[in-house]
Amino acid sequence: MPRDNPLVVTAGDPAGIGPELCNALAESPYADDVVIVGDRSLIRDELRVIDIPFPAPVVAGQPDSANAQTLLDGLTRAVEGCLDGEFSGLVTLPLAKSVIADAGIPFTGHTELLAELTNAELPVMLLVAGELRVALVSTHMPLSAVPGYVTKERLRDVIEVLDRELRSKFRLAEPEIVVCGLNPHAGEDGHLGHEDRDVIAPVIRELAEKGLRLRGPLPADTAFTPAAGHKDVVLAMYHDQGLPVLKYAGFGHAVNVTLGLPIIRTSVDHGTAFDIAGSGKADAGSLMAAVRLAATMAGK
Repeated sequence: MPRDNPLVVTAGDPAGIGPELCNALAESPYADDVVIVGDRSLIRDELRVIDIPFPAPVVAGQPDSANAQTLLDGLTRAVEGCLDGEFSGLVTLPLAKSVIADAGIPFTGHTELLAELTNAELPVMLLVAGELRVALVSTHMPLSAVPGYVTKERLRDVIEVLDRELRSKFRLAEPEIVVCGLNPHAGEDGHLGHEDRDVIAPVIRELAEKGLRLRGPLPADTAFTPAAGHKDVVLAMYHDQGLPVLKYAGFGHAVNVTLGLPIIRTSVDHGTAFDIAGSGKADAGSLMAAVRLAATMAGK
């Protein structure tokens, strides 16, 4: 029996594995709890669909930029439904930035567009694999740009969003946050870089005095280990500082969560996989985990 206030799932690029992953939901415990935004012709009849047909023919493994605007229209429709209470949360399957850029549409990624559509000032990327949670201060930027990006103000804002959202969306009464240093050995008191001592440590002290449970800056090579003690989340300074550990621990069933939005949003931990689209080889594990986590966050 279809339920009120379901989750909404955007099917992603139709030439990728998104539609076949959506179809796997038909045989899952979540079949009655989701609505798919996508092309009805690609989705099994058992699932509820908001039909957004594509103008160009869909061929598995062959993305077409002529379908780019329709993809973004579908995402916009899903977000609007979350904002007005029609849906209890959003689960997204992957798009290809290059396909949308080839259509002449400025697009830096799902997260940035969702922030724009929801008027969110600071989205924060969090990845979850079982009990392991890793958040990022910076995401998709050259490594050379990271030191200048990690300012006291930005770090303070990210930590405050992370603490608030872990309390409200993950229902953690007093989340423990371990903060990584930027440099090897967390800078060794300035001998291996000054950012840990001059930027990161003062922010941690300031927020700890306000009652947040923070530890750091810790060297990234030990922050994830049991020796670092209990932690509800590890905050990494940049993409490849935190995500290799997370993906090693949980690739295929990890979930990407966007914090700082006025809606619940989860996503899979992989891309469009054009190379295996239509082959039947796609693994729906990450999608199932993303739907399960979104449902839990929504109180379902």
